Amino acid sequence: MCGIIGIVGQSKVNQALYDGLTMLQHRGQDAAGIVTYKNNRLYLRKNNGLVRDVFHTRHMLNLRGKMGIGHVRYPTAGCESSAEAQPFYVNSPYGIALAHNGNLTNVEALKNDLFREGLRHINTDSDSEVLLNVFAHELHKLKKLQINQNDIFKAVRGIHKQCRGGYAVIAMITGLGILAFRDPYGIRPIVFGKRQTEAGMEYIIASESVAIDVLGFELVRDIAPGEAIFITVDGQLYTHQCADSPIHSPCIFEIVYMARPDSIMDGISVYKARLRMGKTLAKKILRLYPKHDIDVVIPVPDTSRTAAVQLAYILNRKYREGFVKNRYIPRTFIMQGQSLRQKSVRQKLNAINLEFKNKNVLLVDDSIVRGTTCQQIIQMARDAGAKKVYFASAAPPVRYPNVYGIDMPSVQELLAHNRTTEEIAQLIGADWLIYQDLEDLIACTRNKNIKQFDTSCFTGHYVTRDIDQNYLDQLEKHRNNAEKMKRQGCDTELLDLNHAV
Repeated sequence: MCGIIGIVGQSKVNQALYDGLTMLQHRGQDAAGIVTYKNNRLYLRKNNGLVRDVFHTRHMLNLRGKMGIGHVRYPTAGCESSAEAQPFYVNSPYGIALAHNGNLTNVEALKNDLFREGLRHINTDSDSEVLLNVFAHELHKLKKLQINQNDIFKAVRGIHKQCRGGYAVIAMITGLGILAFRDPYGIRPIVFGKRQTEAGMEYIIASESVAIDVLGFELVRDIAPGEAIFITVDGQLYTHQCADSPIHSPCIFEIVYMARPDSIMDGISVYKARLRMGKTLAKKILRLYPKHDIDVVIPVPDTSRTAAVQLAYILNRKYREGFVKNRYIPRTFIMQGQSLRQKSVRQKLNAINLEFKNKNVLLVDDSIVRGTTCQQIIQMARDAGAKKVYFASAAPPVRYPNVYGIDMPSVQELLAHNRTTEEIAQLIGADWLIYQDLEDLIACTRNKNIKQFDTSCFTGHYVTRDIDQNYLDQLEKHRNNAEKMKRQGCDTELLDLNHAV
């Protein structure tokens, strides 16, 4: 999961891109980057770290021009080198910069094809660099000195025919404009907006609508599965469906956990969906535990707050903030190394004892992945004086890896894999544990335009239908913690050719 943004404006866009990336910071805290365009030149700054740490005044002054794209990253493929910070750039043909959210599932085959057919060298382990080179190769095959939007859409059609997996992409072609497109299943989110200024129309593209709202743009709509939009440097908008048979299947975990509650995705209000999750979960509690002795409902901050408020209302129990969160600690389920995650939980949350002392507490979280967080939080609640600690997950059990761009761990690290609810409750130390039913989760999120979701992390059924056990075995090897920790040394082994544009 990453955050991407692009703006074609009538004035300097560096500050707007920076502000937009801060609105998308929750989607990735590993690295950040911006590339802008002015007078036939590109200006790039990217590095590891948070947005506020990567961009200083001297960098912002150098990000010139009225058009640019940006990216915040956490790694789902490759090592955690600054060489893999995005946007990526290739100079041939035309000079292209690209930012990508998602994960390609046939990346090795694509690498081989790129070398065999285009003699293209891939300098990193990032599938985003592969995708960029696929796009560049498709444009190169046109053999044209000058291209237009129809040529660009033809190249995107070629990408859809070759690339598998989930991807939302923003690319900037030097001197021409900004392109955005989405995989034929619409797994990863991407929206665009506009605003009228005295100088003319301005356009924005982003992973979530919150970036559009905060920057004062009007949300137009989501980019449809398989669709591409192209905005010329002078502000002309073109759209085209580039996939033969798109099937809208957005990732439901975006609504559960990833997205900000003030975002709208695929016509779904994340906030309203999470309210409904709390309501259906409360009804399940009343059905299974009609004589429950819950005194207070406390959310595990921050994502679960919306569901917990509604759950407490339906249960007719007090809602209280029992944990104070340190907002400067990254999300733990994407951290590498169990000891680091365990240490981080204690640094991230601190209990307010008076909300727990001598009470039967229901803790509410959006989901349980490894179980590291909830196990320690339950113990924190007991240490704070809780008599009993119950636990509710607004999502079903996460039993399978996500292969489309969310770095859920190897299957052996998933707490719910091959375990019953009772076994999980015992492992995390809860008096009882309750999960949302998948059917209820789908009902909470679905609207009339969405016929199905990607629910693979709950069911093991992958919407692209190209995931077999061999792929999952390779993914297991790639994602297990030992391998990740070994790859930490790769930072000095990669020649970073992507900073000099």
